[in-house]
Amino acid sequence: MNQWHEYLITQGAIFQEDILDSFGDAKNELAAVNNSNVLTSLNHLGILEVSGEDALPFLQGQLTNDIKQLNGSNSQFTGYCNPKGRLLALFLAFAHHDHLHLQMPKNILEPIIKRLKMYVLRSKVVITDKSDDILCFGVAGQDAENMLGHLYKEVPKVAKQLVTFDDATILKLNGDTPRFHVYTNIQNAERIWQSLSLNCTKVGKSVWDFLEIQAGVPEVVSNTQEAFVPQMLNLDALDGINFKKGCYTGQEIVARTHYLGKIKRRTQLAHIDTAIIPNAGDLIHLRNHEDQIGQIVRAAPAISGGVEVLVEIRLENLESSSETPMWNDIPLEFKSLPYALN
Repeated sequence: MNQWHEYLITQGAIFQEDILDSFGDAKNELAAVNNSNVLTSLNHLGILEVSGEDALPFLQGQLTNDIKQLNGSNSQFTGYCNPKGRLLALFLAFAHHDHLHLQMPKNILEPIIKRLKMYVLRSKVVITDKSDDILCFGVAGQDAENMLGHLYKEVPKVAKQLVTFDDATILKLNGDTPRFHVYTNIQNAERIWQSLSLNCTKVGKSVWDFLEIQAGVPEVVSNTQEAFVPQMLNLDALDGINFKKGCYTGQEIVARTHYLGKIKRRTQLAHIDTAIIPNAGDLIHLRNHEDQIGQIVRAAPAISGGVEVLVEIRLENLESSSETPMWNDIPLEFKSLPYALN
């Protein structure tokens, strides 16, 4: 247990296997999304630092997006594929001073480090796990921007914008609910947390997962590595693929999907009337059929009961009115995503 975890425990945090479960009242923490601002520590996410004079060309040859567009004031989603175009990771990427950061779930961080280092060869690139040095808070709510404005003279106004100060970096996220990441270090973390918590409900990971799902943001975890081509997770709709940047690992498959064929599988937002939280990678079937037609991407408890999910699914089955997609023999109720799919 590290110093930051110990501090959060003094604030009422309850951890389950190093994941921030709640601050003692999970149901009311989730309900606070409707009428309050919420604050959480995103300790389930890890951050890699990629530095060195060859860092930019190295990542440019590995990732789906144009890393050269990162200038210290913006961020992007970007995918990391195997040679068959299947996602090994989905990163939130941004530049900071003379290096680049890649944020992802911690449960895939170590294998991603090992794989990236395999391809460094003679390049002047250093890949470092900064998960213990860079702390990340999630702040969300209608007053989130004003709250941050009391601490900082400038707050990012548009999604993906990044603003850096001496003690923190603030990133605005996409979605209908105003949401921000606040990156800082252990020396400043307690002061910033205490200030923000005065006007926020402190919440666990599942509340932030709910907000991410509502924003249509997918993730790749250990259970779903190599399961999806980037377009299956709507990475093109999230501006996470640059089709003009040139070659990268898996680029031929990703480009072929884009230029030569209709995308047959997409990630959709849905509700499941169950008290059991599905696992990422759980299969989706049609009623009375054994063949799988999709799988769960991520899931979280819903405010009104049941579970909200992002589910990757064959579009032909979604469009059919005579067939019902099911998880564990429970039907999925599909909802509109907050962005358009081509």
